[in-house]
Amino acid sequence: MSWLDRLADIEELEDAEFDAGLVAELESRAGHVASRPIRFSTPTFKEYSSSELEGCGKNSFPAFSITAGGCALDCDHCQAKILEPMIPATNPEMLDAKVRDMVLLRDLQGFLLSGGSNRKNEIAYERFYPVIEGLKRDFPHLKIAIHTALTDERRARLMESAGVDTAMMDVIGAQETIRDVYHLDRPVADFEATLEALCATNMEIVPHIVIGLHYGRILGEANALDIVSRHKVHALVLVVIMPFYSKPGTFMTPDANEVGRIFLEARDRIPDRQVLLGCARPPGMHKRITDAYAVMAGLDGIAFPADGAVAVGGMVGRPMNQEHACCSIKIGAGEALGASCAA
Repeated sequence: MSWLDRLADIEELEDAEFDAGLVAELESRAGHVASRPIRFSTPTFKEYSSSELEGCGKNSFPAFSITAGGCALDCDHCQAKILEPMIPATNPEMLDAKVRDMVLLRDLQGFLLSGGSNRKNEIAYERFYPVIEGLKRDFPHLKIAIHTALTDERRARLMESAGVDTAMMDVIGAQETIRDVYHLDRPVADFEATLEALCATNMEIVPHIVIGLHYGRILGEANALDIVSRHKVHALVLVVIMPFYSKPGTFMTPDANEVGRIFLEARDRIPDRQVLLGCARPPGMHKRITDAYAVMAGLDGIAFPADGAVAVGGMVGRPMNQEHACCSIKIGAGEALGASCAA
């Protein structure tokens, strides 16, 4: 029985419309995919449950924003809404107190530090680095990830010296997208320069590519993959634009089959490093199809997997586990599927 036929037998995907040619191409590579373990990440910065997996309620890996909900760029695709679920930590003392409380009360394993950008797509983290140093000294087990925005070699070294474990930034491959969506007067070269500066450190560098960032069109993704492939990154995270966050009528939802082909291209271009599907992507059946393609294409992890993703993993014979952390940072061996998270 072909993969396409077996997909139709998965209850959560019985109404899904897959590209038969793409599924056949993915199936032809089954030998390369089956040996790759896949990690289902269910970080605790938002509630999650599916028909196959449960989230974790103990908030062991939250996200903090140093600007609360504020962002000077106010990009068309986000309008700062991505910051809303994050825990405000607008000064170093606030971050320090909240993290220490969570270590004692909630078995904190690590956290993501983020925030809104200035008009140059930069985030001023410098005053928080002494706090990070103190937290890493007192709680060596903590894993700390940071959204860098655009930066340079000096500031990348400061992040490294403070004890940041994982650095993440968006790679944009089209000048039109930087200008029109981000309202930013910076060249594509500045994004590659940031990636190069980060990769010169000993931090784990995990760039992100937003599929469909140009108002839902596929534009610049291939160039972004080119940029990432030129550098020694730890992993690549792919996400899909979510029109829900944008101004009404400005974005369309990218075709899930086009998204699946980008997954395949990314897997081919970066075969020796992890390629992950991050939190952001359209909900509903689109997400179920997208996640199925991610599993079949051999992506190494999926954040907040859709119903049916675990069944597809079983269909293609991939080893699977679950971890309650940001997909960009690994904090342990994970747990077997079906295990429960202690309160």
